[in-house]
Amino acid sequence: MAKQKKKKKYRHFWIFFKIQLVLFLLLAAAVGYYYGGGYAQTVAQLKQDADTLVARSREELFRKGETGLVYDRKGKLLKAYKGERDSYYIEIQDVPDIVIETFIAVEDRKFYKHKGVDYLAILRAVIAMLRNGRVTQGGSTITQQLSRTVFLSMEETWERKMEEIFIARNMERKYTKSQIMEFYLNNIYFGNGYYGIQAAAQGYFSKNIDELNLSQTVFLCAIPNNPSMYDPVNNKKNTLARRDRMLDAMQEQGVISRMAAQEAKEKKIKLKRKKGIQKNNYVETFVNYCAIRALMKQQGFEFQYYFDSEKEEKKYDKEYKKLYQECESSLYTSGYRIYTSIDTGHQKKLQEALDNGLAAFSDVNEEGVYKLQGAGVTIDNTTGLVTAAVGGRSQEFEGYTLNRAYQSFRQPGSAIKPLLVFTPMLERGYTPDSIVLDEPFEDGPENADGVFEGAITLRHAVKRSKNTIAWKLFEELTPVAGLDYLKAMNFSKIDPEDERLPPALGGFTVGVSPLEMASGFAALQNDGCYREPTCIVKIEDTQGNLIYTSQAGEDERNRKAKKNEAEGTRIYKSNAARMMTDMLQTVMKEGTARGLGLGDMPSAGKTGTTNDNKDGWFAGYTRYYTTSIWVGYDQPARLPGLTGSAYPGEIWHNYMMSIHENLTPMDFIPYIEKKEIDMDFAG
Repeated sequence: MAKQKKKKKYRHFWIFFKIQLVLFLLLAAAVGYYYGGGYAQTVAQLKQDADTLVARSREELFRKGETGLVYDRKGKLLKAYKGERDSYYIEIQDVPDIVIETFIAVEDRKFYKHKGVDYLAILRAVIAMLRNGRVTQGGSTITQQLSRTVFLSMEETWERKMEEIFIARNMERKYTKSQIMEFYLNNIYFGNGYYGIQAAAQGYFSKNIDELNLSQTVFLCAIPNNPSMYDPVNNKKNTLARRDRMLDAMQEQGVISRMAAQEAKEKKIKLKRKKGIQKNNYVETFVNYCAIRALMKQQGFEFQYYFDSEKEEKKYDKEYKKLYQECESSLYTSGYRIYTSIDTGHQKKLQEALDNGLAAFSDVNEEGVYKLQGAGVTIDNTTGLVTAAVGGRSQEFEGYTLNRAYQSFRQPGSAIKPLLVFTPMLERGYTPDSIVLDEPFEDGPENADGVFEGAITLRHAVKRSKNTIAWKLFEELTPVAGLDYLKAMNFSKIDPEDERLPPALGGFTVGVSPLEMASGFAALQNDGCYREPTCIVKIEDTQGNLIYTSQAGEDERNRKAKKNEAEGTRIYKSNAARMMTDMLQTVMKEGTARGLGLGDMPSAGKTGTTNDNKDGWFAGYTRYYTTSIWVGYDQPARLPGLTGSAYPGEIWHNYMMSIHENLTPMDFIPYIEKKEIDMDFAG
């Protein structure tokens, strides 16, 4: 019996010994990997860099940001990106206590206890991530957040995180807690170009921070966690929801009473943005969008529009939003010099044409915005760059930022036929002289004019915008094959449900934007080659170093060596694109766009009208420029008399006449004639 007890005793000892041995070996392996893999040297270098950054820092560093400048196509200053930190820097003694208490309660409860890093919080965040398979809570202190905002990028790498920790520890040694809190409150980003709590108060409420009530204060404090998701202008519901969660947390910690929390939740938040600061200028919002995406591309981000699974799409969306937010923030602090293709003359004339064309419609919605709207985009066919983007009618309205030129997606009607149906079929052996049969058939569409003409040429079918022919050709082509052409040109809202026949007539689940339509028709003019529609020519840093150049810059160099070759991504065969252009010239002279031509200047174009006259489109081009125009209500509704040739066509005509004034007429490149093919459709 004593022998068995002894064995049991030794068995426990050996189990303990083996466990310790395994742990020792794992630790030894980790240490060996750390030093042998070069990580020790990397960490040492990161620490040295962090020591240098903080040692050289002065209080002035936290009080200013670089001003970015944007230029139009002629080199004239178009806009300045300037954060509000200089104008609205606020000393810590002038910050209401509730602001500091709010951020500590929500962002860093141990702010006054830790020395820059809360290691337990980091451990909890790691455990939560391993348990949930994704990041569900942060581990960064206020000092760490300030460290990466001022000194580092936002990329998620272990090196950046390690350097952030070193910087935070050094900052706590050099600056007091009050200084760190002051720097933090003046440097964090509140979206829409506002840096710092005072700038946010002025920007969103036109008041000083000490003039805001509890509800408004916590509302502002909800933004920096994710300025894109909690953007008060575009995602106000999200901001309010986070405000309420923060009020609950503050009540649980005893910062405020239950009654105060409830009263704050019940308060209505009404923004009162300062005039001259809000982004309701269509050029500004479009330049922002293009510049941010250019910076994302410069960082190696690959844009994607279609996914194999919902999981893949969610992962992409998360990465996109995060980097978009970071690049947007950098516009106001990095001092970029952004050179664009925006032609202020074109922009002004397009805006005037749109406003004049819709002047008879003065009804407004509950927010005071015109109900009937329009949008247009112009592309320079030489470079493929956007020269004008108008996202709506001119209107003095605070805080309204929707730019319909690229943010609204609507049914295109028959305007989509050249891109989706006719040009693809011209690649497959059809010609403008091919004979097709216009007749009614089971489950087939009606023609807009209610007339069936029997055997006609394809040119005539396009001229009269025959729905029967487009439907039959699309069926022969197959919807999947047709939609692939749009996907190849980055039409971003093609839905799986669109893989059927109605898109042949413009019946999509979501729709298309004026920017997408302009780029698609510009590809036809460009011999079938697509170029990404952007207004960014190049971006330089404050020292004049080139950090981004668009494809147009590369194309310009290539164009000098290959004068007659189109640049861009090949979408359509060149001869098919030329045949389509030739037929669209007939549309302008004899078809649905008759009377909208540009005099001696050769032009090609297509009208589009949706069911019940809810959307009207006109997309057309010359050798010089391509312009697409959309007219309709933001909330789709019938407008008697709205057709592609009416309001959109007239706006297009008046505008294109003005920008082609004094330009020498230039013919399109003729297509190579082939043996015509007769096509007989069975009813």
